[in-house]
This record gives sequence, structure tokens and C-alpha cells, in this order.
Amino acid sequence: MSEELEIWTEKYRPKTLDEVVGQKNIVERLKAFVRKRTLPHLLFSGPAGTGKTTAALCLAIDLFGQSLVSENFLEMNASDERGIDVIRTKVKDFARTSALGPGMFKIICLDEADNLTSDAQHALRRTMEKYSKLCRFILICNYSSKIIEPIQSRCAIFHFSPITDEDIRKRISFIAEKEGVKLEEDGLEAIIYSSQGDLRRAINLLQAASITDEKIDSELVYQIAGRAHPELIKDMIKMSLEGKFSEARNILRELTLKYGISGDALIDQIHREIFNMEIDEEKKVNLLMYTGEIAFRVAEGGNPDIQLSALLAKFSLMGLI
Repeated sequence: MSEELEIWTEKYRPKTLDEVVGQKNIVERLKAFVRKRTLPHLLFSGPAGTGKTTAALCLAIDLFGQSLVSENFLEMNASDERGIDVIRTKVKDFARTSALGPGMFKIICLDEADNLTSDAQHALRRTMEKYSKLCRFILICNYSSKIIEPIQSRCAIFHFSPITDEDIRKRISFIAEKEGVKLEEDGLEAIIYSSQGDLRRAINLLQAASITDEKIDSELVYQIAGRAHPELIKDMIKMSLEGKFSEARNILRELTLKYGISGDALIDQIHREIFNMEIDEEKKVNLLMYTGEIAFRVAEGGNPDIQLSALLAKFSLMGLI
């Protein structure tokens, strides 16, 4: 792959635990395992783009060194290979052989482990128990509740939190400087707003925007991210609460037809902006209840345009009371 086509999320992926961004407490605990040259089974859970897979890779590099990682570390995506046969063959065959290096063990990293079937998880539990002296497992998932209790009880659990705005700001500014990208301050704020704690999404937005235009501002970022400018969302909510339903509806039509923003994205932004509005707490609670109801209807297959219009109508009626 040429330098121009290289994906920045891979290009700037940390190589050691010291380089992992935004998970200081977790990194310190993992570095303690490296210093003692020991490791329990691990379960990493948390939102996407918060460094779970990267932390597993960096842990393996720090433990084995770059030369032995390929021999002692196996990474698999459980969403692609989720059946019991994979656990009984590929995983078991790797786990039962000795590691290269004195006093070491192998590591199997199962990404998206919450996609494993129930039978596969029970087979995995037995494999973890039988080959614990030769191999350690790192299970990565978005929802730890989808992992069966017998596996959870065998693992040290690490909960990854969304990356803070300040950490995203530093990393995106660093990459922009390295790549010679002209990133405006409002463009940076738009990337932070759109990424919602997902550093991978933030880096992808930066790269996509840099390919589209030499100058990256908020308008370009929101267009690429499929998001509306927060001020437009605030104006739409405010107008509906003031009883200006037709004007609020016009903004909604512009966002969906002209800018092509999805109903799910608009509901998500309405939900976020309600918290930022300076209105009575009781009214804010009611707005959130109505928004949640509309989100459920859309998730169940309701027409987003009709449901969002109904939401604005409800806001207008509430504002007039």
C-alpha cells in the first residue's frame, strides 16, 4: 500500500503501551503485568474506538518484543469466526503448543467476542481452563454482559471509557501537524463533536476531510460525518418550543433532503442538544421522554420523516402549554 493510500488509523496506531491514548489507569495496570512477566486472562469491554484492540497488541509487543510477537500472539475476529468449530480447531491448536522464549506463554486475542455463539463460549471456557499454563486469552467486546458468567469469572475485567475531548484534540492536532493538514479550529471542534469519544472515527474523519479539501473547517467535517451543525439543531428545537412549527419543520426538511442526514443521526443530535439547552428541568425531562419514544419508533421501523415531524409537533404543543 502506498504512503498516500495508507489508512491513518493504522499508520498512527501506538506500538507500545506508553503510546496508548486516553486510558491512563488501564495502561498502568497492564504495564504492571509486563514488569512482572505474568498475565491473567483479560476481558476488555467498552465503546468502539477507545483503544481495546490497540492495548492488546501493545501489551503483546511489550511482553514478547517485536521479534516474537508473530509466533506467540494470535488475533482473531470472533464476528467472522464465531462457531464452536473454530474454538475446537484453530484456537485449541494454537493454545496447546508451547510459546517461544523462556518462561513465556502464548496470547490469543478474540476481538468482538460478544458475537461468539453460546456453544462457542462454553467450548472456549473449557479451553481457557485446560491450557491456562500455556496460553492466555484476551477477549474484546463492546458489551461484557453478552459474555457468559463462567468466562467473566476467569478474567480480569477492564472497562474502557470514551476518549476525552482533550485527548482527541491532542491526537488529532498531532496527526494534522505530521501530515501537513490545514485544520481550522472550528474543524477540530467539529471532529471532536462528531466522534463522540471514538478516536478511530475522529482520525478517519480527519483523513477523509483532508482528501476532500485542503482546508478543513466545520462545514466540511459535518458534511462528511453526516451530522448537522449543533446550532441548527438548537434553532430547530427552539423554534418548535416557541410554537413556530412550520419554521422548525423547514429546518428538518433541509437537513434530511438537502444534506442527506439520517433520521437516527438527527435523533441522536436532538438528544445531545437538549442537555445543552437552558430551559426548565421539568421541560427538559419531558423533551427527553418524547425523544426516547420517537427513537424507539424509528428503531422499530417507523418512517423517520414522519416520526421526526411528530416529535417537533409534540415539542410545539408542549411549548405552548
